[in-house]
Amino acid sequence: MAEKLNDAALDQLFREARTINVWKDKPVAEAQVRALYDLLKFGPTSANCCPARFRFIMSDKAKDRLVPHLMEGNQKKVRQAPVTVMIATDYAFAQHLPKLFPHAPDAKNWFSDRDVADETAFRNGTLQGAYLMLAARSLGLDCGPMSGFDADAVNREFFAGTTYKVNFLCSIGYGSDEGIFPRSPRFDFEEAAAIL
Repeated sequence: MAEKLNDAALDQLFREARTINVWKDKPVAEAQVRALYDLLKFGPTSANCCPARFRFIMSDKAKDRLVPHLMEGNQKKVRQAPVTVMIATDYAFAQHLPKLFPHAPDAKNWFSDRDVADETAFRNGTLQGAYLMLAARSLGLDCGPMSGFDADAVNREFFAGTTYKVNFLCSIGYGSDEGIFPRSPRFDFEEAAAIL
């Protein structure tokens, strides 16, 4: 049976973790990126559909392709971060279900309705993006998730000819305390939740 994480781990994952805007000049190794993926891939998705596709932007050449499609405020962040991940969604994920969900040979057909497939893809791909951030934090890395980009342009630049569409971006590395905003308020339980 699983045991509760200690307070230091909970602080690292949630309570003390912050969105990073300024990055230290400290690289992230490919081995760390692979370790991060090897954690996030175990997060649950519907019928193990795993629709997220990750593109880890690390080289200057790749950053040169991405930066022109970002809002001005995000351009410096991506240039400075050692890694920025494009979290995309494969809207043809069902074709992989014979491999990913082999005990239900008919699973691919569960998503023959386009609306059901698209909703499933987006929901579960977004979940996998959240798993990426928790995996990164668990490995001692900081995160800077962001919107603020031209999705159509990013899709043309990186995903033309595929069934992938970008969902959001997340820079990863070692964050500086510089540029961190004061902690914003959160809803109390009674404002956002109910026990029925």
